[in-house]
Amino acid sequence: VQLQASGGGLVQAGDSLRLSCAASERTFRYQGWCRQAPGKEREFVAAINWSGTTAYYKEAMKGRFSISRDDAKNMMYLEMNSLKPEDTAIYYCAADNNHRVATSKRCLYDYWGQGTLVTVSS
Repeated sequence: VQLQASGGGLVQAGDSLRLSCAASERTFRYQGWCRQAPGKEREFVAAINWSGTTAYYKEAMKGRFSISRDDAKNMMYLEMNSLKPEDTAIYYCAADNNHRVATSKRCLYDYWGQGTLVTVSS
């Protein structure tokens, strides 16, 4: 199973960006996004169940970021608004079947994509 993240780029503070994650097959109950900024540990951003009915967010991302899924296309998205320079990081999509992984709001997923770089200039 492969996960392919895309959509990163260079934007200015206040801009919006949508990241996409393509899954090679529909096998996971939960998918999520984690990010890693230079010199920092990987941190949880958001997660969603396969049906797209339940989402989990890092508290600091609530209201600015929105996670969603398109079940028919095996795609997951992260809509990021009002971007800040501190949002600069490599964003990874991940997947797992364990409910506790999704609700833990930690980056404990078994399966990972390669990451897409988001750079927010001030």
